[in-house]
Amino acid sequence: MENSFDLPVPIGTEYNYIMASRHGRVLFLAGQIAKTADKSLHTTGRCGEEVDLCTAKRNAEIAAGQVLAWLAEQLEPDETIDRILRMKVHVAVGDEPVDISAIADSASSALIAALGERGRHPRSVIGVARLPRNAPVLLEVTASTSARIV
Repeated sequence: MENSFDLPVPIGTEYNYIMASRHGRVLFLAGQIAKTADKSLHTTGRCGEEVDLCTAKRNAEIAAGQVLAWLAEQLEPDETIDRILRMKVHVAVGDEPVDISAIADSASSALIAALGERGRHPRSVIGVARLPRNAPVLLEVTASTSARIV
């Protein structure tokens, strides 16, 4: 990674899917939530209800850390992340208004902090009723790789 960023351990799943796939130099990641251990999440619930804005932003940052950890896990020895191509941010919300773009900005900022301009990306932010494991935030990321220049 470009800047000083301590990567967390990539935490997998117990369900029947893979965490990442590759097509040439493009990496597709499964949706990442704020996992802190194999079966533990930073918090659960819907943003604006059980989860306040500050906690939701922290969840987005933790999920972005998992994105970076899984991207790093997929790299070949001669590769680096060329850029984040796209990010979709799903935010579990209730009936009360909540600034879902501010929550997404926390994830975007974490990717930019780790990768510099290569981390800047287009994104969509979508409010949903529920996410897997009652997570407040889920990130879907597609990235490209390139050969490392020595």
